Amino acid sequence: MEFKKCPRCGNFFHSDLEVCQACKTNENLDIQKLRNYIDLNGTENCQNVQQISIDTGINTKNLNRYLGTAEFSGILNKDSKK
Repeated sequence: MEFKKCPRCGNFFHSDLEVCQACKTNENLDIQKLRNYIDLNGTENCQNVQQISIDTGINTKNLNRYLGTAEFSGILNKDSKK
């Protein structure tokens, strides 16, 4: 296990998880929202992070983090992640 800083809330925690236990539920909900958004709209309609954030309610900081993972890589062009 590693001592880390939660990317969602900023608290330090000791775990193998990517976020702290307090943020785990909201993290999973946001990821599911993003999956649903992509399923409904397709990747061709994912123009930029700001629009996805508006459409899903997921903040841009977390969206950028998700889009950097293997599951969501390639959804946006690198130029459109601004």
